Amino acid sequence: MTTRVASDERSAAETEIPLDRDVFMRRLLRELSGTLEDVVGLEEASGYISVVGAAMGERLDGEYRRALAVERLDREQVAAALVDLKRRIEGDFYVIEESEDRIVLGNRACPFGDMVRDRPSLCMMTSNVFGHLAAQNLGYAAVSLDETIALGAPGCRVTIHLRPSDAAGSDTREYFRRGDAPLP
Repeated sequence: MTTRVASDERSAAETEIPLDRDVFMRRLLRELSGTLEDVVGLEEASGYISVVGAAMGERLDGEYRRALAVERLDREQVAAALVDLKRRIEGDFYVIEESEDRIVLGNRACPFGDMVRDRPSLCMMTSNVFGHLAAQNLGYAAVSLDETIALGAPGCRVTIHLRPSDAAGSDTREYFRRGDAPLP
């Protein structure tokens, strides 16, 4: 049995619901990360998202190497690739500092938009993509998420340490070029 809608009522397609594929996917990731944080805790949720971030980092690293026709990116190319990849997904990252010891990036807009607020596990995507790309090309990286929009800061500040001696701090995650990881 079909019920007819009165002619003065709008159809679902005519409503102004702020929903498109991008908004849907960001909300999906927000809910997924929130569920993981609630069920297994922030540290474990961050671990799960880290696995996905590493896979994304590997894919993006390969794409930048192919596009630039190089075997490995140098430090300047790594910094440029990190800023570029975030720009392509509507982040607003920029280089604050670049030296032999580290790359420091700032950010004014998260690719997850407002959906990142109170979801710090989503920042593991940035940490792992940045860490993987830097380590695969430069041999080593340790990523420190110094400030994040997810935790209420107006922007992000991310430090990618390029030498193990500079990678101090409990919130720093280390990344090694495949085959270069230290033995336990």
